[in-house]
Amino acid sequence: METARVLLCVLSVFVALVSERFMVLASFSQSLDSDFTFTLPAGRKECFYQTMKKDASLEIEYQVLDGAGLDVDFFISSPSGQILFSDYHKSDGVHTVETEDGDYMFCFDNSFSSVSEKLIFFELIMDNMDADEDPDDWKEYVHGTDMLDMKLEDIMDTINNVKARLGKSVQIQTVLRAFEARDRNLQESNFDRVNFWSVVNLIVMMLVSTVQVYLVRSLFDDKRKIRT
Repeated sequence: METARVLLCVLSVFVALVSERFMVLASFSQSLDSDFTFTLPAGRKECFYQTMKKDASLEIEYQVLDGAGLDVDFFISSPSGQILFSDYHKSDGVHTVETEDGDYMFCFDNSFSSVSEKLIFFELIMDNMDADEDPDDWKEYVHGTDMLDMKLEDIMDTINNVKARLGKSVQIQTVLRAFEARDRNLQESNFDRVNFWSVVNLIVMMLVSTVQVYLVRSLFDDKRKIRT
């Protein structure tokens, strides 16, 4: 009977959570991470903006996936216009900023290249963006938890830990896919170069062989006229 009563209490609490406060629990599954891939033409600069809150954290990781040199210029500036980080002719980079209220601007500059366009991947990871919300507001809607051996706070802590680790796994997989795409583009570029220069060497060898045969035959060609 005691086990049945505990199970009934657990079932009633979770039914109440799902039916009455579904939106409250759904807020725990929202993700603020995002990633983008775009083509940066030669001689161009592209800038992006991200609105941040005070005492939050913004992490930017970028990679050049394709293009001659696999390099790009990068800088990020604060809402006041101050340059926080800048990279020159780099293929990848990671920067973390402790933010304030306002719009942060980060730019990718390919103006130093007049021919080659670049394929660029970047990922934004934002933490502590829900600082204005009280994460414990949902507790006032839950009743009868004192009858359970495991409190709902422990359950939510476990769920949040699982969510954070899953999010980290997704982030790592995304970065690994970007590395794989860059390596594949580099291998295909090297493959094309090897084939091109192999054909050039073959043509040169055939020309040289033809010239050598002609010269050798010319040495043994008797051009004197025989009179009888």
